[in-house]
Amino acid sequence: MSPQTKQVLRVGKAQLDLLEELTNANGVSGNEIEIREIIRKKVAPFVDEINVDGMGNLLVIKHAKKPNAIKVMLDAHMDEVGFMIVEEDGDGLYEFEHVGGGDERQFVSKPVSVGSQKLPGVIGSKPIHLASEDEMNAVISQQGMRIDLGPAGKGKAKRGDYAAYATKLIRSGDAIFAKALDNRLGCATLIELLKTAPEHVELLAAFTVQEEIGLRGAKVAAYDFYPQLAIAVDSTPAFDFERPDGNENTQYNCKLGGGPAIYIADRGTLSDPRLIRFFTQVAEENKINYQYRQPGGGGTDAGALHLTRGGVPSVSVSVPGRYAHTAVMLARISDWQDTLNLLQQALAALTPEILSGDRA
Repeated sequence: MSPQTKQVLRVGKAQLDLLEELTNANGVSGNEIEIREIIRKKVAPFVDEINVDGMGNLLVIKHAKKPNAIKVMLDAHMDEVGFMIVEEDGDGLYEFEHVGGGDERQFVSKPVSVGSQKLPGVIGSKPIHLASEDEMNAVISQQGMRIDLGPAGKGKAKRGDYAAYATKLIRSGDAIFAKALDNRLGCATLIELLKTAPEHVELLAAFTVQEEIGLRGAKVAAYDFYPQLAIAVDSTPAFDFERPDGNENTQYNCKLGGGPAIYIADRGTLSDPRLIRFFTQVAEENKINYQYRQPGGGGTDAGALHLTRGGVPSVSVSVPGRYAHTAVMLARISDWQDTLNLLQQALAALTPEILSGDRA
């Protein structure tokens, strides 16, 4: 590789400011417009084509400058888990449904913003002082909760309005605390990679919608692009606590501080072995921290990408983060930087020969 392709990407103030802007904005599944407009403005100076398809995906192309370029699709979903208003009870209280894989145990007392006006509210339920013993020993059901906008919010929200967590990004040393790191980390990563796209790659970047409710945007985007290979860039749950009994935690999924998580298998995808080997080789040759995500539940847009048309060789590379699908996640800047560099070096090293021979 030339010295240019060996450049090391850094996560500095500009990148952290970008991530803060993305995470502080709202984009619950099916209502990604605010995120899409931020990304559109950020990538416009660096790309050749920008389109929004019928689903709302933002499809971006950075053309190769060399002949016989390999067509590579990078995918990052824009949406986050959240809520939808379904009925007003009066006095600023609203019934709601959750959108995406929310955890009811985490809902109570979380601040939210509702609708395009971003009305401030909180998710409330019966106070502990009035709860029965049985209620104290049970998980509060969503049906027993309300989004409370206060008296000033009476009549302000309507059925179908979206609500998102109102958490703002905080940095503490190497740690980032924010909502929607799943998957604004992926979106910020794609934005940075578009700035440094190698000349021999036809780079097809899809910022997709509705991943959290069924990989819906990715299905459409991959059909449109039909790449030679696809890489889903996401955030993956880390459960790396020590066990209370002192035994080794062997079911951690992935660990903070371990670098990008390369997927071998998840609920929806068996990653292409050729791409797993390739990313492993790139990481080791460039001395980049990496880890394998433990096979198991969950999944990424790769679950839709690899099933497109005649099949697309696919793999997922994700930034590990704790407390996914809650009001605040925690990730490490160093893991994000390692993910950026692994993807950058992989794009620089990609050739069609990587996919030569049958998948095995």
